[in-house]
Amino acid sequence: MTAFPDLDHELAALAAAACWAATGILSAAPSGRLGAIAFNRVRQVTVTLLLALYVVATGTWRGLGADMILPLILSGLIGIFVGDTLLFTALNRIGPRRAGILFALNAPIAAVLGFLFLDETLPPLALLGIGLTVAGVMLAIFFGKRPGQSARLEAVNGPLWIGVALGLGAATGQAAGSIIARPVMAAGVDPFAASMLRVGVAAACLSLVMLLPFGAVKPKTALTFRLFGQTALTGVLAMGMGMTLLLYALSGGKVGIVSTLSATSPVLILPLLWITTGERPAHGAWAGALLVAAGMTVLFLGA
Repeated sequence: MTAFPDLDHELAALAAAACWAATGILSAAPSGRLGAIAFNRVRQVTVTLLLALYVVATGTWRGLGADMILPLILSGLIGIFVGDTLLFTALNRIGPRRAGILFALNAPIAAVLGFLFLDETLPPLALLGIGLTVAGVMLAIFFGKRPGQSARLEAVNGPLWIGVALGLGAATGQAAGSIIARPVMAAGVDPFAASMLRVGVAAACLSLVMLLPFGAVKPKTALTFRLFGQTALTGVLAMGMGMTLLLYALSGGKVGIVSTLSATSPVLILPLLWITTGERPAHGAWAGALLVAAGMTVLFLGA
């Protein structure tokens, strides 16, 4: 990334958002076939192993102090084990577009939680951003599908309110996990070492859950090599490439601009859906996604 040094970090942030948007599309098929818990377990185990190789090779695990372990474990339990599992359960019910735009609420939820528990301020501009984001999500959820659209990725399986509740739970879990980890990250811990611990805890919990004698926690189908490859790709794309690009963007870009660009995945997923399904997303989907991106911009500028 040297051809356009003034734009490198901004392009990296946009590329991170594109990775997360593509992950939503690519996750739909393997998550539906395996089930949310089995799918998420394969993702988390794969990412944990990749992060462990990096952390051991670089020695960054030495920066994990004893006082950091418990907050990161708790953050992984709530943010990744609970949050990601709810996210992919929502994805299986309401599709990647709705699940993704609901998950975007993690930023305003984190802002509110920071205000309540970390004594962070919520200036008027941040409140406006939260309002715009919530309005955009509601618009995209309830007016985001045209009559006659039949694409599988836009289908709703079961009552819509259940999928919405799962998506809100996923966003809340992600936000709470971020709030818990924030003081540790502010202390300067290596982000890859912290991520390895958080993701590893989630992988361990998912593995234990799958040992329970309940059909709902078992894989829906056998894990073939092809299915493993599809699932692992989503983890590498989202947590490997996406997070690496975001960290690079934050290393030299302006935080407000980087945060805004990286939050455009609800918008970027729409042309990907159009290409994948051959059906143009509804006007409500575009308007809602753009309103969410605008709200996130105002929120980050006001934070």
